[in-house]
Amino acid sequence: MTDKKYDSADTGLLLVDPYNDFLASEGKLYPYAKEVAESVNMLEHLKEIVAAVREAGIQVFFVPHHRFEPGDFSTWKYPTPYQLASAKAQPFAKGTWGGEFHPDFQPQEGDIIIKEHWSQSGFANTDLDHQLKVHGISKIILIGMLANTCIESTARFGMELGYHVTLVKDATAAFSREAMHAAHEINGPTIVHEIFATEELIKALGGN
Repeated sequence: MTDKKYDSADTGLLLVDPYNDFLASEGKLYPYAKEVAESVNMLEHLKEIVAAVREAGIQVFFVPHHRFEPGDFSTWKYPTPYQLASAKAQPFAKGTWGGEFHPDFQPQEGDIIIKEHWSQSGFANTDLDHQLKVHGISKIILIGMLANTCIESTARFGMELGYHVTLVKDATAAFSREAMHAAHEINGPTIVHEIFATEELIKALGGN
């Protein structure tokens, strides 16, 4: 017997922002997440989960952030300080290596790439909700970057839309341990239905 809780008929994996700038050691943002990412062995866990999900026949959805271009936010009425700083730093810039998906997380045939989100939620102003619904998905598993911004915002929005939401606390990272703690120990339990470690998730997928 297994502890299987997820079925390919109704479960989708949301791989959020798997860009080189986040996940590769030479990426623009990796140095800020390095301590936390390495402490939880994030990259290996991401690979383990993607492999297990594919083996289980679960649909993979890439949920990418907007690839920055010169002039982004310059005409917006109310850009946040965080958005302005990002526009200046240009992480995941369009047409650059940093804005490409990490080599270990390349889309495969049948994967779905969601329209890019501008801020933090993968649902806001994208086709994510539509794509999940037309594929019969009611349970979503979130992995990727960053725990306290895009992951948390997408999880919260998904819960509000009626999805069963799962976080994986060692398949993500943040720029500080405090942010990770907030995402999984303070805010997460008020939003989502399950918070697993990678090993627990793989068992719930029906693996060993």
